[in-house]
Amino acid sequence: MRIPAHSVCTAIRDDIVAGVHERGGRLTEEVLARRYGVSRVPVREALRTLEAEGFVVTRRHAGACVAEPTEQEAADLLEMRMLLEPLGASRAAQRRTEAHLKVLRGLVRLGQERARQGHSDDLRSLSGWFHETLAQATGSPALTSTLTQLRHKIAWMYAAEGPSDPVGYWAEHGAITDAVARGDGDRARSLTALHTERASAGHRLRFASGAGRADRVRNAQHAVNMTGLRH
Repeated sequence: MRIPAHSVCTAIRDDIVAGVHERGGRLTEEVLARRYGVSRVPVREALRTLEAEGFVVTRRHAGACVAEPTEQEAADLLEMRMLLEPLGASRAAQRRTEAHLKVLRGLVRLGQERARQGHSDDLRSLSGWFHETLAQATGSPALTSTLTQLRHKIAWMYAAEGPSDPVGYWAEHGAITDAVARGDGDRARSLTALHTERASAGHRLRFASGAGRADRVRNAQHAVNMTGLRH
């Protein structure tokens, strides 16, 4: 598989998230360069970036390896998203462009249509695109980058159950979009906080040694989220 050198980081990250490169596994420059059809230079640069993002660690006598985050680190990510997604929605209400609104409204229409038709396979990618667009609408490169990294890491560490009510789930997306379109930052923030809290309840750790531990992490996070909603 040959890819552009500037896309090596994205390709390796995507493969880590997908489980192609397993937790704790070695990431050898020569092997990666051969896999992606590039020289070792962009691979080396990509590994540095991924180490800064927390996907890769460097170990003595082993070199670059896929990171092995703890359950607490995974729970912290959900808490961070619970705090930052609402902030992003509030900023988007203040800074969005008409182009952002056009994309958000189009995604909501398509998501609602797919939800009514029962096309669940399409909904996850559409939801990811919706939240990516909302993050871009913040007008803050730092916040956009942080939210994007959070989504990647959460997708890596957690298996997410689909919403029990897809139509209602996409109605929430529609309400958030309406608040952003009106420039109502407070409502966009509160709606996104509730939406993110509900979505987080359906996450299960991929690497927990038993359902009990995964449930404890989720329940502990749920308590933190509910506390945040009271302020």
